[in-house]
Amino acid sequence: MKLTKSKKILKDNAKLIPGGVASINRLTDPPLCFVKAKGANLWDADGQKYIDYHAGFAPHLLGFCDKDQEKAVKQCMANQQALFGSGATKDEGELAKLFLKCIPYADKVQFTNTGSEATAQAIRVARAATGREHLIVMQGGYNGQHNAVSANLMTDQKSLGGKQVVGDEYPLVPITAGIPKSEQALMHAIPFNDLKAVEKMVKKYKIAALITEPVLQNIGIVKPQPGYLEGLRKLADKHGFLLIFDEVKTGFRASLGGYQKIAKVAPDLSTFGKAFANGFPIGAMAGKKEYMDLAISNDPKKRVLIAGTYNCHPIPVAAAIACLKKLQSKKLGVFKRLEQLAKRLEKGQKALFKKYKIDVCIERVGSAHCVYFCKKAPCNWWEVLERHDFAFDKAYRLALIEEGIYNFPVPCKQGSISFAHTEKDIDKTLKIMDKVLAKLTR
Repeated sequence: MKLTKSKKILKDNAKLIPGGVASINRLTDPPLCFVKAKGANLWDADGQKYIDYHAGFAPHLLGFCDKDQEKAVKQCMANQQALFGSGATKDEGELAKLFLKCIPYADKVQFTNTGSEATAQAIRVARAATGREHLIVMQGGYNGQHNAVSANLMTDQKSLGGKQVVGDEYPLVPITAGIPKSEQALMHAIPFNDLKAVEKMVKKYKIAALITEPVLQNIGIVKPQPGYLEGLRKLADKHGFLLIFDEVKTGFRASLGGYQKIAKVAPDLSTFGKAFANGFPIGAMAGKKEYMDLAISNDPKKRVLIAGTYNCHPIPVAAAIACLKKLQSKKLGVFKRLEQLAKRLEKGQKALFKKYKIDVCIERVGSAHCVYFCKKAPCNWWEVLERHDFAFDKAYRLALIEEGIYNFPVPCKQGSISFAHTEKDIDKTLKIMDKVLAKLTR
């Protein structure tokens, strides 16, 4: 694998940009720099082609550079639609209508530029609605880069106190410097799938909201146990805090209505991003009317500011409308197709790992998937730490990249299939996996 041009790009960038990239999360080993993407494929600066399963951290549900989105964006520009910065636009109303048609438990929606902005808004609304300040977050969950939730993601065992916590909170471990101690004191990181921990938190603190991904998808695919999400709903109702589902990753990828539609559990607020615009920069907060309308409350002590110069910029709005129309098309059958491809890959993977006598758990929700190298699927982050073979996972990912199959080169990171993938792509991927596993187990 050539890296000459990729390394040069990164080196040159690093003279001007800290780390060489505008988002440090994109800094990887190997330091590949991509210059082109189309459909299910990526090309790096040295001309090497890859079948992609990273999907830019999962937004590309339709695939890269979707022709219908490109057409919609070009038409938007041809129509001289600009960032007017005053008054309502017809297109944001059309997008809201399409969006709310999909989400089963939302009365209204407000759009942002990113998922982080959406979760920040949801937390602000929850605090305004309840008059409380404390938040419950999940160990192993990621809900954005802002101060209120930037803690306890892929935390090491030592930082967590060296032992698994059950029915209580973990030590708080920020994932960034610069968060005031006063804000850290309002965050409480608990194990996923642990209702007793929630009960303990509500007895100790005045909880405004519990925010969680309904499936933890920043540490692979960690699913809720039967009754867990329903239990969160009951506890929220009993103790008066808001239940926020962060569906930035699961939304529109798990199903057209997000994971809440699969689980049949109604959150008070939900946040979205990524897949509903297939890679264009837009986020959303949706939920119950009583909370969403705090933006226009007559009570200044309850009124929540929702503002952003670039909220509903016409280009990502056009792209999102085009995407949602395709996702809702019965003729195209996007989700049926994605399920077929995902099953094909999963079936082939299971056969290969059995062939090479490797213990794995393949966890999947729709087109999102993750291979854990262990005998039993993890229910929370601590179980991932204890069970998963991180070293083998890393070696496996790097070996696949060498052969032209791109998964993000960090253990436990989710893989994503797009509507642009074909059976031929899946079969080629499985053939290369066979070759890689033969080499790694030799």
